[in-house]
Amino acid sequence: MKKSRKKKYSNEPIGKIKIVHDFLPSPENLVLKEETVKVTLLLSKDSVDFFKKEAGKQHIAYQKMIRSLIDQYASLYSE
Repeated sequence: MKKSRKKKYSNEPIGKIKIVHDFLPSPENLVLKEETVKVTLLLSKDSVDFFKKEAGKQHIAYQKMIRSLIDQYASLYSE
């Protein structure tokens, strides 16, 4: 069995290296908050159970899934 040698590294530049400054937005600017309105809505137990089950598979809140569904519907049929 061959014994491996340790590699030695230096701080010398290798070729021409260009430093690229961070161009990504900060985490708080990645997701824009939408204006929301709190409503009270009575849904059937079966519907809520369905959304809880499906949202659990996606590891998201079921309320967020319902909101997304309503937003998509409204977007599709709005003028």
